[in-house]
Amino acid sequence: MEIKTLKIEKPDDINFILGQTHFIKTVEDLHEAMVNTVPGIKFGLAFCEASGPCLVRYSGTDSELVESAKHNAFNLSVGHSFIIFLKNSYPINVLNSIKNVPEVCTIFCATQNPVDVIIAETERGRGIVGVIDGFKSKGIETEEDIKERKTLLRKIGYKF
Repeated sequence: MEIKTLKIEKPDDINFILGQTHFIKTVEDLHEAMVNTVPGIKFGLAFCEASGPCLVRYSGTDSELVESAKHNAFNLSVGHSFIIFLKNSYPINVLNSIKNVPEVCTIFCATQNPVDVIIAETERGRGIVGVIDGFKSKGIETEEDIKERKTLLRKIGYKF
């Protein structure tokens, strides 16, 4: 078995969700979950089949994000994994809907941070061992940091 890390390639301002699922209808079900949760949402998603033709299946509402999803999914080539790229929305807006899709087994991360995906590869295929999401902690927040956090949440509309 070989262990390697692969970087998710994306612009800094794009959020994404990486997960594991188990059935070919995932593409349609994830698409429906996205558009039913946030009408007009801009996203691209891709799913790696784990049997049969083992294709990267895809869908979305934004061609650039669909291309990013296809590229990253194929680069990972991990059976039954999916990746969703989001524009002008946050994972928090869709995460519960995605987790409620019957085929979804696991969410590895939902972030805008740089991510390294830790992959285990055998002769048969690949699996996600885990992710490195963002950066190592640099300290403990101060009273000023708490104030800035609360201000940011109100500025972006998540608290009133």
